[in-house]
Amino acid sequence: MTDLQMSLIGASGVFVAGVFAYNKWQEHKAKKSVERAFSSEHDDVLLRPGDIVRSEPTFDVKPAPVGDDTPAAAPVPVAAPVAAAPAARFDDEAAQPVAPVAPVAAPVEALSPATELATSLVDPLIDVLIPLALEAPVRGDKILPILHTLRHVGNKPVHFIGLHVNGDWEPIVHGGVYTKLQAGVQMASRTTALNELEYSELVTRLRAVADDIGAEPEIPDMIEVMGESRTLHRFVAGHDAQLGVNLMSYGAPWSIATLIGALEKQGFDVRPDGRYIMPDGDGGQLFTLTTNVTLGADTTSRLTLLLDVPCVAPARDGFGAMLNCAKALVGRLDAVIVDDSDQPLTDQALAEINSQVLDFYQEMEAADIAAGSTRAMRLFS
Repeated sequence: MTDLQMSLIGASGVFVAGVFAYNKWQEHKAKKSVERAFSSEHDDVLLRPGDIVRSEPTFDVKPAPVGDDTPAAAPVPVAAPVAAAPAARFDDEAAQPVAPVAPVAAPVEALSPATELATSLVDPLIDVLIPLALEAPVRGDKILPILHTLRHVGNKPVHFIGLHVNGDWEPIVHGGVYTKLQAGVQMASRTTALNELEYSELVTRLRAVADDIGAEPEIPDMIEVMGESRTLHRFVAGHDAQLGVNLMSYGAPWSIATLIGALEKQGFDVRPDGRYIMPDGDGGQLFTLTTNVTLGADTTSRLTLLLDVPCVAPARDGFGAMLNCAKALVGRLDAVIVDDSDQPLTDQALAEINSQVLDFYQEMEAADIAAGSTRAMRLFS
């Protein structure tokens, strides 16, 4: 072997080692960026067992089930006031999208309705963004049937938006002509984070879609995507809280048939499947009610009103509305408001809980995932 060959081999080894080291450094940098985006140095407002005063009646926060590898938080009684903690903050550098190109940058002026909808469908904070470079402008009529073949991977929704020839990003529609496309897959839901299997399925199916419409996808690195997905899911799991108020009968159990009439007069929408929904007036719901018995039961002696905290905007005062409803039902049904241990809840204890709910809402607002917002509704669906 000549000296020249030996020199070339040595240089190649140095080059490969340099590329490997650079990739590891980039991976470390991305991981730290994501951790800054969704981590918080303080405890969740509604989940602080160390701050509970056990002598007061308890009020349970009921975390929704958490899938994947994230353990579900155990029910934590909440009855004592908690000092306000520093709010979680996502700095601009940490909250960059996974893909190198963000589809919509909010201008100073108000966004058009179509652009606002596009931003909510493919959201740099909660979606993996995948740019699709087109060989030539395409019509929405031609590509929509193809795009509709890829709507979900696992339980994670997939959306597409396009850069219209007028310069605005919008959802793909019939009659539109687009010069660029962008796909987005949600990184986490209430139950799970986007995992390797789902992402691999997305990449395979997206490449097939791209081939059919004449586009080239720019696929983000799986390691970075998995890290961001797990971090976002930890945030969702840590802020997934339901608050319940129980009504217990003072005397004999209530007849379900009689109870339905009382609940309808109170404003509940009684669904055919046995659910009881308090509407918010805009097509959504403020809180729900359960009878704690099977659908075919004739009587019950206990009702539970439930508020899905991250899904109701603070302006609607979901907890206050639920509490007022419970107090009205106390008069209608000859009942008492109790905690999960059947201990009466005092006005002071309820006021303290309300204060903690307000602190919780402030934390979500600081995290740029305001309760009741489109972003929160997508994550906590």
